[in-house]
This record gives sequence, C-alpha cells and structure tokens, in this order.
Amino acid sequence: MPEGDTVYLTAKNLNAALAGHALTRCDIRVPAFATVDLTGDVVDQVESRGKHLLMRVGATTIHSHLKMEGSWHLYRHGSTWRRPAFQARAVLETADWTAVGFSLGLLEVLPTAQADAELSYLGPDLLGPDWDPDEAVRRVAARPERPIAVALADQGNLAGLGNEYVNELCFLRGLLPTRPVGEVPDLTGLIALAHRLITANRERVRTTTGDTRAGRRSWVFSRDGQPCRRCGTGIRRGLLGRTELEQRITYWCPRCQT
Repeated sequence: MPEGDTVYLTAKNLNAALAGHALTRCDIRVPAFATVDLTGDVVDQVESRGKHLLMRVGATTIHSHLKMEGSWHLYRHGSTWRRPAFQARAVLETADWTAVGFSLGLLEVLPTAQADAELSYLGPDLLGPDWDPDEAVRRVAARPERPIAVALADQGNLAGLGNEYVNELCFLRGLLPTRPVGEVPDLTGLIALAHRLITANRERVRTTTGDTRAGRRSWVFSRDGQPCRRCGTGIRRGLLGRTELEQRITYWCPRCQT
C-alpha cells in the first residue's frame, strides 16, 4: 500500500534518473491534460510531499498521487513494461529513460505556484526538510475529541502516514484507534515514533515489527482473526469515522490496546 515512504523512494529514484535531462516525449493520458506537451523542457527536480509526488519541469509541475493502486516505473528504452499499457496515465521519456505512471489516483499538470498553493494545507512532512514535530503535535492536539487514528491519518496534521502506519502506531503505543486525542498520554512520543518508524522504512521493505520476512512485517494491519504476536488474542477489524469520506478500516488487539 503506497504511503509516505513509498512516495519518498519513488521520487528519489525518478529524480536520480530524470533530473537535469530534457524530455524527449511527454504523453499525458488524462483527458483534462491530454494536450499538454513538455517535450524539450528540462526536468529540474522530482520530490515528494507526504503522499504527493511533484515533478518540477520549468515553471510547471506534474503532480501525482498514487492512491491505492498507482505506481511509477522506470525503464530503459525497449524494455518490457511490467504493467499493461492501458493502465499508463503518463509516459515521460529522456534520452536514457522512460518513466511510466500507472493507475495514478490523481494526475494533473499545473503552474508550479498553483500546485504548491493546492498543497499548502499539508502538515509537516515526516520525510521532508520541513519536518517540525512541535507543529505536528500542535495540529493533532487542536481537536482533542477526535479518534487518534483519524487524527494521525489527517494529512493536514502531518503528511505521510496512511492506514497501515496509523494502525501499527496505535498498537505499538497500546492505544485503541478510537481513543480520543485528548486521552493519549504521550502525544509527543507517539509523533516521534511515527517519524522514527517511517524514516527507518524509507529505503527498505516496510516493516513495523523489525522482521522483513513476508507475513511477519506487521503487528495488526490486515491480520484480522489472526493471533496477536504479543498475547495471542485474535486481532479485530472495524470501521472508524463519522462520514463516508473519513471512514477507514482499523485493526487492533482488544487485550494489548485500551
């Protein structure tokens, strides 16, 4: 599941391949931007902001969000694509590389000032140079009645955490996902743990248990009905959120989390 660490590594790899090179092909396969052609322009930088990926090309930004199914791939010319061509939403080429964005949940091409303005609501980026733990704590604490899982996933509080990290952080701190923010005993410690965890995972297979073997990487996420790795109690699964847009799937151990 793409989260801030996935987007960070994607941006790093794209930047290493594309930055400083002119586009020899620009094929945007989204109706609203299908006529955009940046061929000949130089890619200045590719960076991430939370779960958003920003490709800076002159005064223009190609902004994408992976959502649930999206991914960016890099190929040498003539290589076989690992996903079907009908899923491609963007094809960008330089003299050496082809970058393909597949099944992107969001893809838009905007003036850079407009793209940055649209993302100005984001909280401090856990993997960015603007990371400010005090500001993240302040934003989360501003609504003490909110369930902690909802507050942590709110990109306006801190940018980069998705459902997997949120559920795992709640387990690691012994918190039910429904625990109100105002009742979390050490909010500063929780935010610090989030930063340490996502930073440790930014260039490796994601694990919250410390074990990178398949099937051993998470404590509770997607493990409903399976025994808790600590106490053996069955992991439970539920929905949290007052509105359909806010709802998210939660996982927890009813014994280890209160």
